[in-house]
Amino acid sequence: MPAGTGSGAGEQVGIRDLEDMRQAQLDRDGIAELIAAAAECVFLFTATDGWPAGVTMSYLYDDGVFWLSAVTARQHVKAVERDPRVGMVISNLGTALPGRRMVRIKGRATVHRDRATLDHVLPRLAAHLAPAGADALRRLMDSPKRVLIRVEPLAYPQTHDSRKIAGDGRGGPAAG
Repeated sequence: MPAGTGSGAGEQVGIRDLEDMRQAQLDRDGIAELIAAAAECVFLFTATDGWPAGVTMSYLYDDGVFWLSAVTARQHVKAVERDPRVGMVISNLGTALPGRRMVRIKGRATVHRDRATLDHVLPRLAAHLAPAGADALRRLMDSPKRVLIRVEPLAYPQTHDSRKIAGDGRGGPAAG
């Protein structure tokens, strides 16, 4: 078979090539497992110069939305205020989950500055990120210019699960 034509009928991707990755997608449960296991994402937005930009941020996923904490003057906060269309990329790097997993999230973000939202979310975010030192982290984050970014996920356009590829996607022996 010529290079780049995809795997033959019945062959698992990862044996001859990595062209057709449709079988290596996360299902709904896999996405939920990844989001629950990870604590960081790359938060994607459009910078003032029109170029795509991203920053690594910690998050809390609760009741179907993501919460991220930032300071008012940061570029990603200003970007959300200009254009609420954002993205997030979460991988399993640094978690106990096997394989290499990834999800890209397309979402709509809003910035929250009100005391009631800060008082409700900051303790939960701190407990999620630093269970043994939640009170200290909450006090540190509760600064005068602190805001919360709420991201409502709209779609999960790209996912990946290397465990579904022969050799874990690195050309090793076929799963057996």
